[in-house]
Amino acid sequence: MNVEAKYLSQTHPRTARSKRALAKREPLIRENNKTVLFLRGTSCSSLVQETLSDFHSLKRPYCVRFSKKNDIHPFQDASSLEFFSRKNDASLLFFGSHSKKRPHCLTLMRCFGGQLLDMLEVYIEKDTARSLSQFRDEKCKVGVKPLLAFSGTQFEGPEANQYTLAKSLLTDFFRGGEMQTVDVEGLQLLLSFAVGEADEDKRPAKIHMRSWKIITRRSGQKMPRIELKEMGPRIDFILGRSRMAETSVWKEAMKKPKGVEAKPKKNVETDIVGDKIGRIHLGNQNLTGLQTRKMKGLKRSPGIDIRDGIAADDASIASEAEEGVTKRQRIA
Repeated sequence: MNVEAKYLSQTHPRTARSKRALAKREPLIRENNKTVLFLRGTSCSSLVQETLSDFHSLKRPYCVRFSKKNDIHPFQDASSLEFFSRKNDASLLFFGSHSKKRPHCLTLMRCFGGQLLDMLEVYIEKDTARSLSQFRDEKCKVGVKPLLAFSGTQFEGPEANQYTLAKSLLTDFFRGGEMQTVDVEGLQLLLSFAVGEADEDKRPAKIHMRSWKIITRRSGQKMPRIELKEMGPRIDFILGRSRMAETSVWKEAMKKPKGVEAKPKKNVETDIVGDKIGRIHLGNQNLTGLQTRKMKGLKRSPGIDIRDGIAADDASIASEAEEGVTKRQRIA
């Protein structure tokens, strides 16, 4: 019965077009760039809409944005979100909502295999928030790969918590695709996430997000001079509800397929910096034919035995001693 139900639940293509569409959705050995889906609830404040628009600008072109209202509550029923994720081939979702109990709320969600994996709810602090349009300076180009900086001991906790989940989700949202080479001119955006200390009221520490444009100047040397200029958005997040991934599902999602990792070479390692280090094994060395340094003073004359040389040296020393005695007697 279980096998029959599993067979009936699978989608079988009837045309070549549907077969190609299903083939694109199959898991790949090397994943393509993850698409982010931005959508809003029935009630959404202007601050949340501006934040969604700013994040959409930072993620272009790997994103999709819905403008219509959706009657969705992620922590109660996520079936609609899973449907949108499968339909748009988007494994990351940004959902914005606003209510009296949860004002200016953003929900970050991640899917695996068409099912919701984990989610985190954050609230935007209205007093300190500044949108991308409020900074009049020049913005970075579309599609650049940002540099991510996380500062704070909460992000490096040994056990999984809301801050480690926030770091994992934010890294997945903004990291982009894998690149083999990096151009210095293409490094134009720096996203910084910092966590301060907890308040006196024992409230959770806020996550401060800052966006900087990287400007390269001439320095007269090979490496350019780097300058940072804030370009927005500037947001302070307050952590809310969260849902961690199940252990079995997380273990399945973290599996690496065969062929991704390079085969390790014997006696060749790579350090943290990326330099390749090799280990060489040598056999036993034969030192009998080793050429040592020659000194002229230790060279033997031909036809003279070593013993004769030693006896002659002793005789010369004895004669010098006798001459010294006779000189002393004459002086006396």
